[in-house]
Amino acid sequence: MKSPRRTTLCFVIIAIYSSQATLSLSLDSIVYHSLLHEHEPMEEDPVRHKRAVAISSPAAQEFTVDVEIHLENASFLEPIKAYLNNLRFPIRGNDTDLATDILSIEVSTVCRPTGNEIWCSCETGYEWPQENCLHNLTCQGHDGSSAGHHCSCLKGLPPKGPFCQLQGDIILRMSVRLNVGFQEDLRNSSSALYKSYKTDLETAFWKGYSILPGFKLVTVTGFRPGSVVVTYEITTTTTASPALMHKANEKVTQNLNQTYKMESNSFQVTYSNETKFSIIPEIIFEGDTVTLMCENEVFSTNVSWMKVETGFDFQNSTNVSIYTSVLNNMTSVSRLIIRNITRDLTGEYICKLTLDIFEYASRRKVEVIPIQILASEATEVMCDNNPVSLNCCSEVNVNWSQIEWKQEGSISIPGDAELDTDSGCSRYTLTANGTQCPSGSSGTTVVYTCEFISAHGARGRKDIEVTFISVAKLNITPDLISVSEGQSFSIKCISDMSNYDEMYWNTSAGTKIYKRFYTTRRYPDRAESVLTVKTSTREWNGTYHCVFRYKNLYRVMAKDVTVYPLPLESNIMVDPVEAAIPCRSSHHIRCCIEEDEDYKVIFQVGSSSFPAVKEVNEKQVCYKHHFMADSVSCPENVDVFCHFTNAANNSVQSPSMKLNLVPGESITCQDPILGVGEPGKVIQKLCRFSNITRSRESPVGGVITYRCVGSQWQIKRNDCISAPINALLQLAKALVKSPTQDEKLPSYLGNLSISTKKVKLEVGSFSGTLGAIINILDLFSTVPTQVNSEMMTHVLSTVNIILGKSALNTWKMSQQQKTNYSSQLLDSVERFSRVLRAEDSTISQPNVQMKSMVIKPGHPQSYRQSFVFLDSDLWGNVTINGCQLEHLQPDSFVVTVAFPTLKTILDQDVPGENFANSLVMTTTVSRSITAPFRILMTFKNNHPPGGMPQCVFWNFDLANHTGGWDSSGCYVKEVTKASVSCSCEHLTSFSILMSPDSPDPDSLLKILLDIISYIGLCFSILSLAACLVVEAVVWKSVTKNRTSSMRHTCIVNITASLLVADVWFIVAAAIHDHRFPLNETACVAATFFVHFFYLSVFFWMLTLGLMLFYRLVFILHDASKSIQKTIAFSLGYGCPLVISVITVGATQPREVYTRKNACWLNWEDTKALLAFVIPALIIVVVNMTITIVVITKILRPSIGDKPSKQEKSSLFQITKSIGVLTPLLGLTWGFGLATVFQGSNPVFHIVFTLLNAFQGLFILLFGCLWDQKVQEALLNKYSRSKWSSQHSKSTSIGSSTPVFSMSSPISRRFNNLFGKTGTYNVSTPETTSSSLENTSSAYSLLN
Repeated sequence: MKSPRRTTLCFVIIAIYSSQATLSLSLDSIVYHSLLHEHEPMEEDPVRHKRAVAISSPAAQEFTVDVEIHLENASFLEPIKAYLNNLRFPIRGNDTDLATDILSIEVSTVCRPTGNEIWCSCETGYEWPQENCLHNLTCQGHDGSSAGHHCSCLKGLPPKGPFCQLQGDIILRMSVRLNVGFQEDLRNSSSALYKSYKTDLETAFWKGYSILPGFKLVTVTGFRPGSVVVTYEITTTTTASPALMHKANEKVTQNLNQTYKMESNSFQVTYSNETKFSIIPEIIFEGDTVTLMCENEVFSTNVSWMKVETGFDFQNSTNVSIYTSVLNNMTSVSRLIIRNITRDLTGEYICKLTLDIFEYASRRKVEVIPIQILASEATEVMCDNNPVSLNCCSEVNVNWSQIEWKQEGSISIPGDAELDTDSGCSRYTLTANGTQCPSGSSGTTVVYTCEFISAHGARGRKDIEVTFISVAKLNITPDLISVSEGQSFSIKCISDMSNYDEMYWNTSAGTKIYKRFYTTRRYPDRAESVLTVKTSTREWNGTYHCVFRYKNLYRVMAKDVTVYPLPLESNIMVDPVEAAIPCRSSHHIRCCIEEDEDYKVIFQVGSSSFPAVKEVNEKQVCYKHHFMADSVSCPENVDVFCHFTNAANNSVQSPSMKLNLVPGESITCQDPILGVGEPGKVIQKLCRFSNITRSRESPVGGVITYRCVGSQWQIKRNDCISAPINALLQLAKALVKSPTQDEKLPSYLGNLSISTKKVKLEVGSFSGTLGAIINILDLFSTVPTQVNSEMMTHVLSTVNIILGKSALNTWKMSQQQKTNYSSQLLDSVERFSRVLRAEDSTISQPNVQMKSMVIKPGHPQSYRQSFVFLDSDLWGNVTINGCQLEHLQPDSFVVTVAFPTLKTILDQDVPGENFANSLVMTTTVSRSITAPFRILMTFKNNHPPGGMPQCVFWNFDLANHTGGWDSSGCYVKEVTKASVSCSCEHLTSFSILMSPDSPDPDSLLKILLDIISYIGLCFSILSLAACLVVEAVVWKSVTKNRTSSMRHTCIVNITASLLVADVWFIVAAAIHDHRFPLNETACVAATFFVHFFYLSVFFWMLTLGLMLFYRLVFILHDASKSIQKTIAFSLGYGCPLVISVITVGATQPREVYTRKNACWLNWEDTKALLAFVIPALIIVVVNMTITIVVITKILRPSIGDKPSKQEKSSLFQITKSIGVLTPLLGLTWGFGLATVFQGSNPVFHIVFTLLNAFQGLFILLFGCLWDQKVQEALLNKYSRSKWSSQHSKSTSIGSSTPVFSMSSPISRRFNNLFGKTGTYNVSTPETTSSSLENTSSAYSLLN
């Protein structure tokens, strides 16, 4: 305003227009011109757009315009008011283009000078906005500025506006109590009681509250119990003072019928729109400090805060503070501050100010949300100086106070943070180098944390795991690699990192090298891979890459390999292979290869060398020399070689050419191609250099053998190979040395199938072609890691041809030549089937069929496959139960291949009666089997009536790994006229101890042997234990001289060794019968101990015999007791230990120590059983010889060598023990040896089992109880005192009594046999010290 004395008049103009208009106002059309022109003109402020409200018409808008009018004279105010009151609205605008209507013009604010100040007050119906009252000074003592009202007067106009605003309706929510009983009808608004109460109460309320300023309406809203609480609402335009409200309440009480019993002090008033409730911040996060503020123009500090859901008022505490104050003596401000707010504080909050009966309440919803952060996933960062960004974004975009990045880990790699305020995201860029993450820390994980901090203290964080991958440094063999064909080379690649996912080799074309050519090892501080090529070919010439991969990081190092051409020895063809040359003649010799390279070739004859002449014939290059026989002496056998030297000065020597220089007069056979020969001379010739009739399809591979018969060379053996098969054979040999085996194999298998069909007739004529095809399949089967259905079809198509009936004669010839083609073929097919990866594949050929199934995860179905060959009248089934398949790894493949003609071929390899008279089926599993596995098979029964079928399998380890039929682990389950059912499982019995043949399971012989074995073992173990007990009881009584002591020592050790051997034998049987998890290792241990302790039995028997021989033959030589015991224990345990250790050490590394079907020494492969049989039988022969010599010596003593009576008694006991036990033991193991040979009579098995099982009983009877002194000691120890007295008086008589009664004819015969008569008093001890000294240590050897 321009002058402090000037009066300002503000207009509120409401205009409605139907189109756009410029909101300008000309007061000339409104105010009298005389008023404006008589005085100083008014100054008009720019029009301020205050409000726009849309009405029903889309083109109509409503505006409220504040207009300031400045008057020099305050007296002009009243005429202006009177003029405005007389206007008729709406007032139409003058502009015809714009339809603008003025709906009303009212004076809202008047500012008057008061003293040195300007006081601005609101006209009736207007009030200052609450924010103006809070932030501006109010007029002191101005009328109308009572408690509970908005401020009506301010000192000066608010600098930012607004002016006084039109007052809105104020709704007072009130309640009062009636001291009467509550009735349920008061809940029903349609009931008569409800209507009666409502009418009476509203009448009284109207009369009482009509005195309130701005009163408009009062309405009863309901009733609730307690006694009867009446709720009602009063609508006014202004706030009443407490005094006026009390007065109105009194009038209500006076005007209401007394029957309602209204309690005058129960009035309560609640203002609904008088409190300003604000919340800071608007978006609340967990952890924020939240301020809830209530502002009310009421002079009171009685403010409470409550959360609706809990119903409890807030109080000051650690996290909660309440501050209430009064501003300008009229406005109450209360703040509820909640620090570190949590989500459980989400809910509705009520701020309630109480003044007298008035309640000013306001409620707001508070929602606490967590800080949701979207961050990058766990990632890997390569330490290669390339930037990698980590991102964090908040779901709710607010003005974050701060975003921090932290890291935690064993290595520190900081980054740079960037903030995008528009998206609420932060980017953290890492640039790691090799210095920050050295190789030793590769794979280290560092946790990066992004933390969002709000302006009010909330914190939200998100972790991002970052794994730093060091860039591996590769070092490769630095030396230049330059080799010639046939030589070996290796390349070593070393990484300074030990962590890798894959380390392999590639060719320069990106083809992976086959794994058989390299090895990879991991060390704590490095990893290395070595590419090793034992026989290099030209295919290895090139660049090779060592590839190190960790996650998605690849490091590559390259190495060049130069391979110079040089023929392999096997590729050099010599002519002649062998030849006879007449003395003083000459012969052409040559070496040929199928390549034209620049080689230097010389022929070497002995110490002399000769140059070669090169001759090229299409692809074949030959180097020739004219050999002169007179250059060496005659007759003489000469070996000739040709040496090929390449550009790298590396050389290779050809196979030798054997030249036999013979006199000319003995030559009968002459041929320009084959040469000359003597009668009966046999020579070999390469087929391509032979005199076989040549044609386009002539054989070009293999060797043909000739024999000189009369004056003609005749073919003895033709092993020629047809041209296409020979070419494939050379390719197969090169393939196993090739770095790209997997790529070439599919096409090679296809070519083999096609070529075999083309030479089908030759397969039936030449065993060389047949053998070459089998060798090709064998070589191919070692290559693949996976075979698909197409490749397997090619394999079986080839097999189908070579197993055809037309080729059976060729098979027969090959078997006569002692080849192993049939077993080799079967092994090759099994290798292919193990690597087959084709789901539910079926391949059917006339001579071979294949079916497969893949094992799915979960509970697999049973494996059932059927095979039918109509041409051969054979069929068979294979079944594996689902419970068995559950033990297999998921995605394993079970493959069965059936052959109808292979049985005939395999039978020719096995002489005798062991043959497979049925279909041959082989079932393989692609992965290793860890649990016991059973396969059920059914074959068509082709056995003649009365024949006994036997279930067998082909064991490749038999017959020095040439293969043979083996029945171990397979037994006949059921036999019918039509079929034979077989089951595969393992067996054991006592008869297999020395017999490589196992009796058929469930046969009468097997059952009988089991019964004898187990019953005999029980008797044996009990007998041996009884023997040891007896020896312990009588030990002091029977070991009074040296000879007796040694005898009983031997007996005790024989007994103990046999007892331990029997126990281990039971362990071995249990291991094999029940298939314990560690059965292989345990079986080896059991076999070792059984072998060792059985040998100990025999060596202690030998010790006993040698001691007897020593005491009778070397009478004048007397060794001490300690020396005798040392020798005895060394012989009894030392020799068996040496033999057992040598046996297991020589055979177990090759895994041929034990049998495949029993825990006992192997016979088929290594004849390890002889390590027990030979020592045992030698000892039996030695002891029998000693027994004969000793008996002869005793019966016919020499002069001067008569032993003492006590000595003679001990010697007789030893002789008896040896004479009885040695034949028994020898006879036992003699029968055992007979069972070693196949087809042995079942009687040998039964007798061996009987004798072997009852050995313990024999030792108890003949080694212990047959001893007279043992009997006397037992009688003396356990007889009554009376009998003991009588026995001591008749010692001389009793001591001469034999073990059995003298009246017994059997006893007399045994006593006479060993020279025992009644005249010898062998049990009476001598009293001389010499006698005691010489015999004190000999008695315990056999007792």
